[in-house]
Amino acid sequence: MRILMLGNSLTFTNRMPELLAGLTGAEVVQHTRGGARLAEQLNPKTRLGAMTRKALTEEHWDYVVLQEMSHGPITTPERFFSSVRQLCEKIRANGAVPVLYATWAYRRDGAELADKGWTYEEMAKGLSDAYRQAARENHALLADVGSRFSALSQTRDLYEFDGVHPNEEGARVAAETIAAVIKQQEETKK
Repeated sequence: MRILMLGNSLTFTNRMPELLAGLTGAEVVQHTRGGARLAEQLNPKTRLGAMTRKALTEEHWDYVVLQEMSHGPITTPERFFSSVRQLCEKIRANGAVPVLYATWAYRRDGAELADKGWTYEEMAKGLSDAYRQAARENHALLADVGSRFSALSQTRDLYEFDGVHPNEEGARVAAETIAAVIKQQEETKK
């Protein structure tokens, strides 16, 4: 099995792709850059865009995991939905299954959340709603890591010091959630 991950630091922090590889037994390749948006993966004039275009036309993938910039689904929804739609079309043309990696709200007491002027609940709901809609509209699998974070963060610390990125346990939760969705899909193929 081969998995391509398109995203940013919420994907690569604390070796999450390596954890996913260990959980699925798959070869996992990442096309990531800190702060990257999915729109960059579509732009052949960027390094990520050129790599992604080549990967989706010249290589075989079983699953392609899409992760948008942390607040992008809320602050620039039109760009988010358009990017997901275009990438899902390319992923399906490759013969792969798209998986949306729904991310989490910033830490409840963190400066990043305060800077945006959102409550934790507003950000969590906004992200969840956007990813669910994008998954439904594009017939993509949904790895709802954000909901797992929300449930688990009441009793466990899943964040790095910045209140945005996952710590080691948070990266493990993300990898486990994505792996469970992929394993469930693999079971339906049997």
